[in-house]
Amino acid sequence: MKAVALTHYLPIENPSAFLDVDLPRPTPDGHDLLVSVKAISVNPVDTKIRAPKDIIEKTPRVLGWDASGIVEAVGPDVSLFKPGDAVYYAGDITRSGSNAEFQLIDERIVGAKPKSLGFAEAAALPLTTLTAYEALFDRLRIDRDGADKGQSILIIGAGGGVGSIGIQLAKAADLVVIATASRPETESWVRELGADHVVNHRKPMVEQVRALGFQHMDHIAIFNDMRHWETAVELIRPQGGIVSIDDTDLPMPMDGMKMKAASLHWEFMFARAMHQTPDMIEQHNLLNYVADEIDAGHIRTTLDTVFSPINAENIRAAHALIETGKAKGKIVVEGW
Repeated sequence: MKAVALTHYLPIENPSAFLDVDLPRPTPDGHDLLVSVKAISVNPVDTKIRAPKDIIEKTPRVLGWDASGIVEAVGPDVSLFKPGDAVYYAGDITRSGSNAEFQLIDERIVGAKPKSLGFAEAAALPLTTLTAYEALFDRLRIDRDGADKGQSILIIGAGGGVGSIGIQLAKAADLVVIATASRPETESWVRELGADHVVNHRKPMVEQVRALGFQHMDHIAIFNDMRHWETAVELIRPQGGIVSIDDTDLPMPMDGMKMKAASLHWEFMFARAMHQTPDMIEQHNLLNYVADEIDAGHIRTTLDTVFSPINAENIRAAHALIETGKAKGKIVVEGW
């Protein structure tokens, strides 16, 4: 089968950062689906894993943790899907990735592709949707059905992939959303997605938020990096919650959190699959829930840019765009 892989961890400008290779087609076992991959999307996690380091892979390594496609075959323990089903999923960081014609994936972390979306539009969603959903509803314990109507949330890094779906999920839960954006195009993007207010995260945010009439935020989601930690601590209400997706080495003073009895939560959407948690099927359930919301017109895809076909040149281009830090929404590579 065709695949895009790496053997050396190189700067993305290096033509050998990714290679077009031919690999054996895998065979499903247990709960695995064999998926014929139609489109993939590229996320910051891909660029972090590919980042230059002194490691050489003995066999080509396939990255990629977002895909949509068609079930080609199933393992003996599969009960949720059958060959011919259209699916979308984010995958398992401990296994071979989605930048290949065929991929093995556990059915319990796979959802039925939204019927109203094409493969490229669907591939844009799984990883960021799982991350945003778990951050808001599993970690911060916001009620997704509106019981917390009127509460406020500050989404820092709202123009990226996770923030783009996070805005929509927060609005669907009837929250008041303050989104951050630093460029006119990302400000327009987050407003289009439903943000009630926009502040610039490259300028002091405390003053901007309070100028809008909010002394504190009920919830804060940090969807870029932890350089905004002290701002978040200042803005969170007493007994409020902050969730972050960043694995940071920056200092994180905790005095302010303690004095407010505020809580800090970490979100890592690969945790369920990585640790084979008893509730890993919840990712199947929530992807199906979001697919239904999309088909009902309540949530839209966050796709912004499409490259085609899936090959080393276009995977390099997608990584390069993410590494500029100026991408909005999601970047997808489609078709073989």
